[in-house]
Amino acid sequence: MFGFCCRRLQLLVPSISVDSSVTHFQKASPFSTSYSSLSFIGSEIHDDKPEDGKHQSFIVSYLINSFGFSPQLALSLSKKRGVHFNSPKQPDSVIKLLRDYGFSDTHVSEIVKKRPDLLSYNAQETIMPKLEFFTSVGIRGTALAHIISGNPKFLTFSLEENLRPCYVIIRSLPIPDKMVGLVLSKLYQGFTVTAPLLSNIAPNIAFLKSVQVPESSVNLYLSITLFAVSRETHKCKENVERVISMGISPSSSSFMKALYVISAVDGLKWVQRMEVYKTTFGWTEDDFFLAFRKNPMFMGMSEKIVLSKIDFLVKRMGWEPALVGASPSVLTYSLEKWTIPRCSVIRVLLLKGLIMKGEFSLGGTVTTSKSYFLDRFVIRYQEQVPELLNIFQGKMSIVDVGLGFEETGETT
Repeated sequence: MFGFCCRRLQLLVPSISVDSSVTHFQKASPFSTSYSSLSFIGSEIHDDKPEDGKHQSFIVSYLINSFGFSPQLALSLSKKRGVHFNSPKQPDSVIKLLRDYGFSDTHVSEIVKKRPDLLSYNAQETIMPKLEFFTSVGIRGTALAHIISGNPKFLTFSLEENLRPCYVIIRSLPIPDKMVGLVLSKLYQGFTVTAPLLSNIAPNIAFLKSVQVPESSVNLYLSITLFAVSRETHKCKENVERVISMGISPSSSSFMKALYVISAVDGLKWVQRMEVYKTTFGWTEDDFFLAFRKNPMFMGMSEKIVLSKIDFLVKRMGWEPALVGASPSVLTYSLEKWTIPRCSVIRVLLLKGLIMKGEFSLGGTVTTSKSYFLDRFVIRYQEQVPELLNIFQGKMSIVDVGLGFEETGETT
């Protein structure tokens, strides 16, 4: 609730003044910020023009007061393009409107983090007509809040020239009614969507079904992204034929993933990424296509990201490049949030002699389910190594338990 998030800054240093006219929906709780943070803010607000500095200071204090944002985050958001207001009237009206349409405080906070410029919009004339439209077509309450907070860019587009015609096209697609809102929520993510672009979807879906791509696969893919199936129809057909030529059957669960990657990665990047894998893993072209058929998504990552993951798995964990190459799915997981915590658990258990190398595999370490990994490698050894759960959850590193990763060529 905003009552929990709202803050007051009356005791703060003069580098940020708090306008007593700023209004809030609920009483604020006491807020304390370190002097160092406030000094940081004061030094970062450049007021070559005194009025500009005062204006930015007001925005920063408003964001802290209204949402409980840190001074650093508030300052960063205040510098975004289009964030302009010098009184609480405009942003307060936007927040109130969203709340009136059933948006929770968390939803509103997420929207502001992603598009702080919306606080400068005219709530009644610019935002409300779009919310009314969504409500009129049956997308309301929590569903509407989820869509908008997930992608606030919706509220920046023209209702008549973009949103309404795009919705009409989506509604006409051969998909279940319950998927309309889900498909709509995927619009404007990563590429500019227009009605003419969306008009490609129906013929592309028809073509996919004609080559025996299961309807369930098409619908699942539409719920994730519209990118591949909104390409020009001739281009979509070319990409489909290319995927089939790689030995991936249209009935395969990986077909739509492969179509997405083929559609998203241009020719030059494709060649560059193939070279990375050939050089790093010693792959032949046949090896590459075998890995691609197993999990096409690894080709959607940049060379830099892939190399950082290979560096960790090979140099730190000691897996052979060929072993990594034979399990391409491991490259699709987040290094910091997923792979390193799991590998850290394995490393601790190895170094303490609690498991042997033959008791686990690369795929079993990275791709197995959370519950299985917890049972097999964390809970089982909790008494001997109490820190394992914190390591698995990323709250503690392997260094914190007096161990570490050494660069090694040995296979684990």
